[in-house]
Amino acid sequence: MEVNFADLGQSPLFQGIAETELGALIKCAGCTFRSYGKSEPVYLAGDFVREIGVVIKGAVHLVKDDAWGNSNILAEVARGEMFAESVVCGGLGVLPTNVVAVKDTEVMFFDFQRIITTCSSACVFHTILIRNMISIFARRNMLLAGKMEHITKRTTKEKLLSYLSEQSKIQGNSSFSIPFNRQELADYLSVERSALSAEMSKLKAEAVINYRKNHFELLVDQQ
Repeated sequence: MEVNFADLGQSPLFQGIAETELGALIKCAGCTFRSYGKSEPVYLAGDFVREIGVVIKGAVHLVKDDAWGNSNILAEVARGEMFAESVVCGGLGVLPTNVVAVKDTEVMFFDFQRIITTCSSACVFHTILIRNMISIFARRNMLLAGKMEHITKRTTKEKLLSYLSEQSKIQGNSSFSIPFNRQELADYLSVERSALSAEMSKLKAEAVINYRKNHFELLVDQQ
């Protein structure tokens, strides 16, 4: 797969690294690139993982399945973001979730051990990468904490409004799009799709929200 350095440089992981240095980074970190089609698994739960993935194009979902086949979307990893970093950096090895492409997706994989080990070339970007990874870890933890706040609400209505309110704040607008379709949103909030659809219809009839597909507008201040 041909590497597009402009796409690669947009990742928060590579902030502070000049585009002209990315070629050397790819070689030093032993990076590989792979493409995936919509709904194609990148990793499956139970896989032994040695490399961290960075989404270059497209997006992936981190999905947890229970013993009865019910799926729970833990997070969406969008363009420029990482996945499998906690497992690799924590030395756990075995991935607890499925990683599934949401649409046509390109992923760069790199060896974390080669990043934290000083190489013979004394590449200056090693320290920058580690600093960026720490920042990404912190943001990911905040997102997971936000999800916990949503799903611990008592009712489907409260879960939905908690999530939509957060998205409105993040995007700085009462009118915004979310990265999930109806089923994915239900999985993310750990509710039944039929219950979610019913609440959305009620809230729309009550002029609390308006929506079309994955675009929403808050009509009543939920702050």
